[in-house]
Amino acid sequence: MSDLSDFSGDVASYLADQEKKSLLRFLTCGSVDDGKSTLIGRLLYDTRLIFEDQLAALERDSNKHGTNGKDIDFALLVDGLESEREQGITIDVAYRFFTTSRRKFIVADTPGHEEYTRNMATGASTADLAVVLVDSRQGILRQTRRHSFISSLLGIRHIVLAINKIDLMDYSHDVYSRIVADYLQFAKNLGFESITPIPMSARFGDNVTTPSQHMAWYSGPTLLEHLETVPIASDLLQKPFRMPVQLVSRPNLNFRGFSGEVASGTVAVGDEVVVAKSGQSSKVEQIVTMDGSLTSAEAGQAVTLVLADEIEVSRGNILVAPDSRPALADQFQAKIIWFDSTAMIPGRSYILRTEVDSTSATITALKYQVNVNSFSHEAAKTLVMNEIGICNVSTQSSIVFDAYKDNRTTGNFILIDRLSNATVAAGMIDFPLRRAQNVQWQAVEVNKKAHAEIKAQKPAVLWFTGLSGAGKSTIANELEKILYAKGKHTYLLDGDNIRHGLCRDLGFTAEDRVENIRRIAEVAKLMTDAGLIVLVSLISPFRSERRLAREMMDEGEFIEIFVDTPIEVCSGRDPKGLYKRAMAGQIANFTGVTSPYEVPENPEIHLETNGSDPFELATRIDEYLLGIQNKD
Repeated sequence: MSDLSDFSGDVASYLADQEKKSLLRFLTCGSVDDGKSTLIGRLLYDTRLIFEDQLAALERDSNKHGTNGKDIDFALLVDGLESEREQGITIDVAYRFFTTSRRKFIVADTPGHEEYTRNMATGASTADLAVVLVDSRQGILRQTRRHSFISSLLGIRHIVLAINKIDLMDYSHDVYSRIVADYLQFAKNLGFESITPIPMSARFGDNVTTPSQHMAWYSGPTLLEHLETVPIASDLLQKPFRMPVQLVSRPNLNFRGFSGEVASGTVAVGDEVVVAKSGQSSKVEQIVTMDGSLTSAEAGQAVTLVLADEIEVSRGNILVAPDSRPALADQFQAKIIWFDSTAMIPGRSYILRTEVDSTSATITALKYQVNVNSFSHEAAKTLVMNEIGICNVSTQSSIVFDAYKDNRTTGNFILIDRLSNATVAAGMIDFPLRRAQNVQWQAVEVNKKAHAEIKAQKPAVLWFTGLSGAGKSTIANELEKILYAKGKHTYLLDGDNIRHGLCRDLGFTAEDRVENIRRIAEVAKLMTDAGLIVLVSLISPFRSERRLAREMMDEGEFIEIFVDTPIEVCSGRDPKGLYKRAMAGQIANFTGVTSPYEVPENPEIHLETNGSDPFELATRIDEYLLGIQNKD
C-alpha cells in the first residue's frame, strides 16, 4: 500500500520516484501480548495507509473480536487467521508492504509464543531491523531475550526497543529508564550496530507516527521517523559474486542459460565465473532478464547468465567469482535453532537443505547449548524445542557455503525430519571443519568388487530388528549356519556382543541408542567393502536410524528383516530376565516397556514368529537372499 500524498497525477513520474526509494525490511518481535500486531495496525492507520472499506471492516471486526472495548483494535489488521482473532494472539507471520514519502517498507509481524519461534526466525531471516516490543508492565522477559538473540544470530544489526503500553504505567520516565538499562545490559555483546529505545503506546499512538503529548521528558524520534532515516546501506555489492542456480533455462536448442538471483557482488558481460562444486570456469557471454539484456547485474537482481562454454552447471550449484570462492566441505560448525517438539539427537540422520542443495546430514557433536537468559555456554547432550546450540554437522556429500556472517543467502540451511518431512531446525554456518579439509579419500586397488568376486558372492547387510526376546539372534545364528554350510563368507554383529567392546561406553538413552546404531552401521559398511554378507542383530528401535544404516549401503545391499513377535510373547520368554526388571522399574529406557519401538513400515522380509520354527524362518531368508545373489 502506498502513501499517495506525493502523487502529482503523473503516473510514470510517480512510479519512477517509487523505484528510487530505499527498501527497509523489518519485523516486530518480543513476548506474548506485547502489542506487536497493534503497533503495525496503528502505524498503517496513522499514516492513512488503509482504505475506507478496510477501515469499515476493521470497525466491524473490532466489535466482534476486539479487546479494546468500543475502541478500534488495530491488531486485527494483521491478525488475519480466525484462530488468531479468537485467541487474541499471532500464530503465523503476517507480511505487510507500505510506503511513505521517504522510504518503502516490508514489515513482518511475528508471533510471541515459544511454540512459534520457527515463525519468528522465518521473519527475521530477511530483515534489516527488528522492533523488539516490551510490555512496560512486564519488563524484559525470557522471550524478549530469545528473540533478540535470534535476531543477532540471523544477522540483524539494528534494533528498536519499543517500550509499549507506557500509558498503563502513567508514562513513567523511571519505568522507561529501568527497562532501557536492563536491555542494554544483556544485549551489549550481541553485536548490534544500533539500539534505539522509544517509549510508546501503540493503542493510543504515542510516539508511533507523532510525538506524544504525555512524555515531555522524551526528545527522541517517533518510530516512523526512525524507520524512515535509519541507515540500511547494504554491503552485498562489495562482497564476492555469488549466484545460486535455481533453473537451467533451455527453451530451444540455441539457448542455454542459468537462472537465479544474484546473492552478492556484481557480474558483467565478459567476467569469468566458476562453478563452485566442479571448479570449471567460463566467461559470461550474455545477461538476460525479462526486460531485455544487461551489461551487468548486481545483488538482488534476478537474471539468466549465458556462458561462453558448454560446461556442466545444474540446479543446486552456485556460480562464483574465480578469485574468491566459497567453501566446499562435508563437515562444518554451525549455530542451530531447534524448532521441533522431538529433541535433537546427535548421530540421527536428517535432510539438510541450503538455498539450492539437499543432502543427508547428521549432527555429529553438540559442542554446547546457549542459555538465552545469561548467554552462557552450557554442556548438553541434546537440544529441545527453541533451544540454541553450537554443533558440528556432517553431510553425506559436500556442499558449497560461505560463513553466515559473510553471506546470509549461502550460509544458511534448514534440517528436515526424514519421516514427518517437518522442518525441525534452522542453521547458520560458522566455518568448515579443518578435519574435512585435511582428510581425503585414499584410492585403493583392491576394492569392494574385487573382494566380492574372489568370494563368489554379493555383499549384503541383513538387518534383524525387533523387540528384545523376539528371536532375532536365534534366527540370525540359524541363518549363518546355513550360509556357512554353503561356503558363504559371513559375519554376525550381535547387539549384546558389540556392547562388550565397540559400544561398551554407551548406555540406553535415545542419544546413546542412536550412536550405538551409527557405529554398528559403519562397521557393517566396512564389512560389505570386504565383500562379506553381514548379519546385524539388534533391537534398533527407531526408523530414522534404520534408514540411516540403509543409506550408508549401496542400492539393494540393505535388507531389513522385521522379527515380529508380540510383546506378551517376548516378556513371557524373557530369556535374560530383562522384562521382569524393566517392569519393576529397575531398568530405564527399556524398549517396549518404557521406551518406544517403531515398527518397520516396508521391511524386505517380515517374519511372524508365533508358531514358527527358527530354522524354517532362517530358510525363508536364505531363499530371499539366493534370489538377490543370483540377480545380474
